[in-house]
Amino acid sequence: MDTRLETVTRLAQPHRRAILVALLWLTVAAGLLFAVLNLIYGSAILAMAELLMVVYAGALLLVVQVTQYIERWIVAFVLPFFCVMMFALTVPRASASIFAWVLVIPVLSHLLLGRRQGLIIALLFLTIAAVIFFIKHGDNPELMQALPIANIVLISLCILSFSHVYEMSREKSELTLLRMAQTDFLTGLANRARFKDSFEREKQRALRENQPMSLLVIDLDYFKSVNDRFGHETGDKALVYVADLLTRRLRATDQVCRLGGEEFGVILVDTNAELAAQVAEHMRHSLETEPFILGGQTIALTMSIGLAEFRHDGDSLRSLLGAADQRLYQGKAQGRNQVIGRVSEADDSSLNTSAIVG
Repeated sequence: MDTRLETVTRLAQPHRRAILVALLWLTVAAGLLFAVLNLIYGSAILAMAELLMVVYAGALLLVVQVTQYIERWIVAFVLPFFCVMMFALTVPRASASIFAWVLVIPVLSHLLLGRRQGLIIALLFLTIAAVIFFIKHGDNPELMQALPIANIVLISLCILSFSHVYEMSREKSELTLLRMAQTDFLTGLANRARFKDSFEREKQRALRENQPMSLLVIDLDYFKSVNDRFGHETGDKALVYVADLLTRRLRATDQVCRLGGEEFGVILVDTNAELAAQVAEHMRHSLETEPFILGGQTIALTMSIGLAEFRHDGDSLRSLLGAADQRLYQGKAQGRNQVIGRVSEADDSSLNTSAIVG
């Protein structure tokens, strides 16, 4: 499952859970009603199937309120629910009006399963329902006229299309809002919230694949003087310049964020401390040798960088940020414009890597 689909699924969980709970209660109430009616009208087999769904729905009500795997339980209910619906269509005593229930399939499929799985499941059961309809009523001249058939097909396609378009629009809107909430308004980089999400995701991957991971904390040196001399508007443009420089110097798989003020954070995936020091030194050197120029005015900028390695310096974002911060301030105390971090597993002391790499 790709990252975008993971995000969509996670965002949809609360409202899908609420819809499933509502559907389960409706299944219990309607299932009891129709079971009684079918017993009265002599459809004992269908009544038994409906009572089984009532018991199943009641049991799921105890589970879905607390489970962390709501998507699995949705599938576990929707498939038998639609199968019982298809079975009801085949009952000889059932009238043609029962096929009206088929129209809820696209709506429920998209609301509960999303646009991809929802479309597949909806098309599957709509096709099954159509086959049952033609087998059961194919010899009924009144129902087989072109106008009734065209109405049924067009209504089904409209509901399917509207359900799919609505779900696409909802997913896009939620992703847009999430991106806005997790993006720094000035630089366009990730903010702390997205940085934390990225770290947790990469942490799980690093543990699963036994891969290294490093974290950098970057702070611009004497940046207050830039604001004081040239104004905050120029300072903001300088931050945007630095953000662009960092992004260009990193891989697409790495994550850079603005932690706040003139401080940035970087997650380097599949990167041990030694390689991370080289990456950090390359960025430090790039900023030092590529000054920010605005309106013919050259504004020299430098950065100090603290480095921490996953597992060696901690296994949580908080512990790694703490270790990297400590080394960052050590670099500040030693004169700024340098990278401080663990270079090798054998060396447990913090080292000035600008002196080694540069």
